Amino acid sequence: MALVVQKFGGTSVADPEKILAAARKAIRAQQGGNQVVVVVSAMGHNTDLLIDLANQVNDAPPAREMDMLLSTGEQVSVALMAMAVHSLGHKAVSLTGAQMGIHTDSSFTKARIRTISSDRIRKLLDAGNIVIAAGFQGIDDEGNITTLGRGGSDTTAVALAAALRADACEIHTDVDGVYTTDPRQLPEARHMSQISYDEMLELASLGAGVMHNRSIEFAKKYDVPIHVRSSFSDVRGTLIVSESESPTSAVCGAAMTRSEARITVQGVPDVPGSSLQLFKLLANQKIDVDMIVQNVGEENRADISFTVLNEELKKATAVVKDAVKLLGATGFTTDNEVSKVSVVGLGMAKQTGVAQKMFHAVADAGINIQMITTSEIKISVLVARGQSQAALRAVHQAFVLETTPRDAVEWTELPTRKASPTDVTKLLGDLQAADMEQLRLSDISLSDNQARVTLSDVPDAPGLAAKVFDAVASAGVFVDMIVQSCDGFQGATSISFTIPRSQYEQCMEVVEGLKKQYQIRRVTGCREICKLSVRGIGLRSHTSVAIGMFDALASAGVNVEMINTSELSVNVVVASQHGQNGLASLKKKFAENLN
Repeated sequence: MALVVQKFGGTSVADPEKILAAARKAIRAQQGGNQVVVVVSAMGHNTDLLIDLANQVNDAPPAREMDMLLSTGEQVSVALMAMAVHSLGHKAVSLTGAQMGIHTDSSFTKARIRTISSDRIRKLLDAGNIVIAAGFQGIDDEGNITTLGRGGSDTTAVALAAALRADACEIHTDVDGVYTTDPRQLPEARHMSQISYDEMLELASLGAGVMHNRSIEFAKKYDVPIHVRSSFSDVRGTLIVSESESPTSAVCGAAMTRSEARITVQGVPDVPGSSLQLFKLLANQKIDVDMIVQNVGEENRADISFTVLNEELKKATAVVKDAVKLLGATGFTTDNEVSKVSVVGLGMAKQTGVAQKMFHAVADAGINIQMITTSEIKISVLVARGQSQAALRAVHQAFVLETTPRDAVEWTELPTRKASPTDVTKLLGDLQAADMEQLRLSDISLSDNQARVTLSDVPDAPGLAAKVFDAVASAGVFVDMIVQSCDGFQGATSISFTIPRSQYEQCMEVVEGLKKQYQIRRVTGCREICKLSVRGIGLRSHTSVAIGMFDALASAGVNVEMINTSELSVNVVVASQHGQNGLASLKKKFAENLN
């Protein structure tokens, strides 16, 4: 008998009528020949009300007590859902996280799942019950109630689907699937029939509200097909699986993270360990860093720029003040009126010209780019917040995302998991291990055939990045990693990018020709650089990866010249002669996390 996990979010169980509607969906799934587990969130805005209540009695409530309080929201929902199923003439049993056997670490308000004991759930399912599971919560080794943090019910649902080896996981929400961008921001956003785990992981980390990134990490790691669909209709929805919707489209979606703040630490001594010290201080204060951009330094000093959520700027600024003194940096600047606009797609890893197409779209809209960072399947730019909506629309139109690709997948039936007996044995081993959410890296690699080109003190004006990369592309030069950082002074910026070593002389000739034309103060390059990359699932939620990389490289005496980060990889550029030493140090550092 097939097993289906269904998840209903807060808006889907906001009142008794909606709870009964969700109960009917669960019953229909059972009558279709499936065993059914239903994961529910707290009703409507109940969690927000509980947080407000806590703040009325304590300005800084203890994290443990917050978990005790917030977990009650889901307990109300599961009991009411079970009652609703009973009222419709079917059997149901509600379970808390502890009763289900969801064991977590003790990181209150943002706990990670270690193990799930599925025996009790299986016995209840075999007895003909619909199991109603409380999302968002678990229990630690001391018996304390813990919560999983933002998006925790999504994480619970996919983790249960993994532990139970479910045939599918249905996420019922207030939208009817995944769109090319948030339809609340752009009405022309298009519904997608299918999206890959990697693409969804990047979009989720960029603030796409459909699902949380940790749940996608589980799905990719344990091969769980996800079906995102509406709670209020029976439309097809969107599948999240291994393959993208279109094998030929470079970009599948765009996203905007509106409330970002940018910090640039200036004049950081360009020596091994500088990045480590800065980001370790931020991590110690539990400040989540988003974009990280380090550009090539001059006179043995470099600028490091990064973004944080706007609400964390004050806290991050206090840390950076101390870091400037500790590092011997020359100063720092901040900007709390910026937003990040990104495009994502598996196809861009195989196609050229995607970056300059995005830069052109933004430039044609008269919008200046303040920062750039790229990865294999994502390009992000930082722009003024007041122009972010226009930038999102410009890139959405540039990649014709409102139109369904000709080769788009149109699925006719839900996929089934195709795990071999060997895969199942490995999966069971993972689930019985110490930590289901343990960091798992897929690759640590060295690209030792690259060169680097840097344009310093570039006039910070709309369209210049597009013109530079147009000229480079016209010369047939393939661009890999792009980093643009803010100078913070004098309306200037710096752009660095990596290219194949064999095209170095050709590219330098092109950019030297641009120098006078666009009033670029200085063009420099290095023919002998290499890129070190660490790849895995959910590197943004595992903040220890970037810090671990900086630590390992600093200990090995390897200086980092450039940095860029994404959900799937952290990349650094170092001098070519340090490549093998750097690779060995990273493999040693992350030996336990490699597949």
